[in-house]
Amino acid sequence: MAMLVKKPVKYFMVNAFSESAFKGNPAVVCFLDVKNERDDSWLQSLAAEFNIPLTCFVISITASNPLDPPHFLLRWFTPILEVDLCAHATLASAHTLFSNGLVGSDEVEFVTHSGILTAKRVSKTLKFYDYEEKESFLIELDFPVIPTCEYNSNDISMFSKALNGATVVNFQGTKNAKIISQAFNGAAKETSTDKIIVVLPSWESVTELQPRMDDISKCPGKLIIVTAAAPKGSVYDFCSRVFALKLGVDEDSVCGSAHCALAHYWSLKMNKCDFVAYAASHRSGRLKVHYDQEKQRVLLTGKAVTVMRGSILV
Repeated sequence: MAMLVKKPVKYFMVNAFSESAFKGNPAVVCFLDVKNERDDSWLQSLAAEFNIPLTCFVISITASNPLDPPHFLLRWFTPILEVDLCAHATLASAHTLFSNGLVGSDEVEFVTHSGILTAKRVSKTLKFYDYEEKESFLIELDFPVIPTCEYNSNDISMFSKALNGATVVNFQGTKNAKIISQAFNGAAKETSTDKIIVVLPSWESVTELQPRMDDISKCPGKLIIVTAAAPKGSVYDFCSRVFALKLGVDEDSVCGSAHCALAHYWSLKMNKCDFVAYAASHRSGRLKVHYDQEKQRVLLTGKAVTVMRGSILV
């Protein structure tokens, strides 16, 4: 009897939240189908093989209503584990679908462990992007807000050491949310939003920060978000850097999901709901952020660039 050989898996490597290659946050987007699924061990092994911040897997599913936008199951893996929420890989997935003509609409919905997430192709004429590429477009993601709260910690000295003695203006934690997800296994899943926001006094204190990675790994929280307001006259409202050693990523180049918490924090501080944010990593990136207080959602708008495509043969 002949051995059943699974067909190669197509993949695209995309730089998200950037208008140019080799900037922003890289993600690998892999397309599976119902007849070509892989087990979780294979998914995690492939993410480790790529060894970039995020490898995600997309499977087309049939929407219950034919008039609804195209539906896809979406899962996200760092090199060491699966995560519940990732914006830059969602942006990369939507960009791949739109730019390769894989969908016939300007909107797609992703079924994830954090519920239904929507991505829309929108006009490129936004002030925070200075380019006029003929076939370029932006993508708007609809994500849940991650509320922030006062972080009462006895570990301030630990954070100070990890941030190389940086002056800390404020600490904020994030509240946990329980989201019922039917993605893949149909089981209820409690998602963790274990993020800690550390506010520094100036833009330069964030961009020039030289953290002690070994000490950051000892701090509470899965994500350490360091942020500061932009100086007067800047085109940006705030900047940030994100360290996620417990997720297998030393510094996340542009962490979109962190902005679901930053939107809440800076909205309270600046008394506004619309922001232009700068990711101050060495790759850098930028995104437009809108906090919808009524719906408790955050809209993240950015651009992406495909830098590689290929097939996985194993």
